[in-house]
Amino acid sequence: MNKVSVPEKFSLFSEHWRPKTVGELNGQEVKVVKVQGVFPWHHHETEDEMFLVWKGRFRVEFRDRIVDMGPGEFVIVPHGVEHRTAADEEAEVIIFEPAAVRNTGNVVDETYTAPMGVRI
Repeated sequence: MNKVSVPEKFSLFSEHWRPKTVGELNGQEVKVVKVQGVFPWHHHETEDEMFLVWKGRFRVEFRDRIVDMGPGEFVIVPHGVEHRTAADEEAEVIIFEPAAVRNTGNVVDETYTAPMGVRI
């Protein structure tokens, strides 16, 4: 039952596309991630994901549309839905998803697949 400072957590790292776990609840993890560029297309077989923009502009691209968001806005991506995420300039995003979810879902990518369980 400790307070978490979101700005402090984001100040602890600089790399992009490497989510860091900052909290857990009911089998879910709260993660922070810095993003810039375009992430690979992928989906998650059984896990939904929620992306909440903390800072900057961030978008989730689906095959049939794009959801563009700014600070304070979020989208939930249902399991099984192919998507990719992107940001033209660096953005900070908070992710809510089940524990032990691989960030690249059904895809293993040498550049983008992040180690799981990294906590800060």
